[in-house]
Amino acid sequence: MYSSVHVITRRRVTALPGFDSEEDGRDPGMHTFTHTHMRKAFRLMNDLRSRRMLCDVLLVAGEVEIPAHKVVLASCSPYFCAMFTGEMSESKAPRVEIRDMDGQTLTKLVDYIYTAQIEVSEDNVQVLLPAASLLQLMDVRQVCCEFLQAQLHPTNCLGIRAFADLHACTDLLNHAHAYAEQHFSEVMQGEEFMSLSLQQVCSLISSDKLTVSTEEKVFEAMIAWIKHDKEARLEYMPKLMEHVRLPLLSRDYLVQIVEEEALIKNNNTCKDFLIEAMKYHLLPADQRHLIKTDRTRPRTPVSLPKVMIVVGGQAPKAIRSVECYDFQEDRWYQVADLPSRRCRAGVVFMAGKVYAVGGFNGSLRVRTVDVYDGVRDHWSAVPSMQERRSTLGAAVLGDLLYAVGGFDGSTGTVMQQMMCVFSGKLYAVGGYDGASRQCLSTVEEYNPVSNKWGYVADMSTRRSGAGTTG
Repeated sequence: MYSSVHVITRRRVTALPGFDSEEDGRDPGMHTFTHTHMRKAFRLMNDLRSRRMLCDVLLVAGEVEIPAHKVVLASCSPYFCAMFTGEMSESKAPRVEIRDMDGQTLTKLVDYIYTAQIEVSEDNVQVLLPAASLLQLMDVRQVCCEFLQAQLHPTNCLGIRAFADLHACTDLLNHAHAYAEQHFSEVMQGEEFMSLSLQQVCSLISSDKLTVSTEEKVFEAMIAWIKHDKEARLEYMPKLMEHVRLPLLSRDYLVQIVEEEALIKNNNTCKDFLIEAMKYHLLPADQRHLIKTDRTRPRTPVSLPKVMIVVGGQAPKAIRSVECYDFQEDRWYQVADLPSRRCRAGVVFMAGKVYAVGGFNGSLRVRTVDVYDGVRDHWSAVPSMQERRSTLGAAVLGDLLYAVGGFDGSTGTVMQQMMCVFSGKLYAVGGYDGASRQCLSTVEEYNPVSNKWGYVADMSTRRSGAGTTG
């Protein structure tokens, strides 16, 4: 049973709508109704209660005794209504004990019944919610759920999810689970994740909606969970590996990390999953669909930020600025600048990261390549190309990044080509031939299996710098 929920914000006070939610107005054939009458009536009843006048029941919780009016309690709580209007012995008893509730919490809930206001905070929400559920004060229960939902954080979302499950708070449970999926890369580093049961870990890492920059995060989370209590959890390796989508990892990661992991080496079933992933990568890209398993299906997180990124450019000189446009929020925002000025570069997205390839720094064409990690908001350098080039075509095919054509500042190469990937092949469409000083209508096809370029049918119109898609 989960006994503690960690929330991270300060106390807050929430006022419930209470008894003044009725609309003013006239009902045909009836007398005028005003909700101020209801407020005055409850205010008077609460004043009478404070002076212990006309009270006909004493509620007891632990050492705390709370005088009250049965009719008021029954009017607001179905629990008390059933207690005082049925055949239960409490219906006539002057003193009623409320079990499984502390006196402070019961006092707050009785105060709410008379005043329609209650304070919900990180200090009381864990006891207030189940107590409100017991007394069937659904407005209080709902506010407690909303309070917890507002506190969701990678360090507490799994605990809140367990708390919601324990108390049948379906909406809060769904929100907490979705939050854990959307922030998995941070959630997996916390103590709550390490304390999950096998079934709970499987439920999380098997989800198509899991938001991860790469499948490496899922593999690392699984290994970390096993090693947290290796003696007890080692037998669960095959069950967990069933939900790690190894074919979606890069070949380098499979060979250098997965294959070298001792937990994998010592388990035949896990080695079978690794072999499946290797076979997947050995197939040409246009034949990989022949291997259809849950592990070859890409994850499709609904919450993955949908952004457009603009890298460098001229304004009018080459600049370092990088901006992102968030389609959901309809706004632009700045991210980390490029390490150096760059325009006319090739830009691609691969394995959860953005690559800026080659380009012009305002003085020279460059062969450097920088990669942007959105999780850390950081650019870093990777190995440079062999040749300097700007206005190049760049594309991703399989696990490889291709840089095609461009201009090195002196030789007349084909530049301003548009690249497109389709059915496991790379296409270079049109462009500008610096030697002949002509735009091109030709289209060339690259086959990575044969490592050869070949021509396909020409376009009907010469063009360079055109847009393409596959």
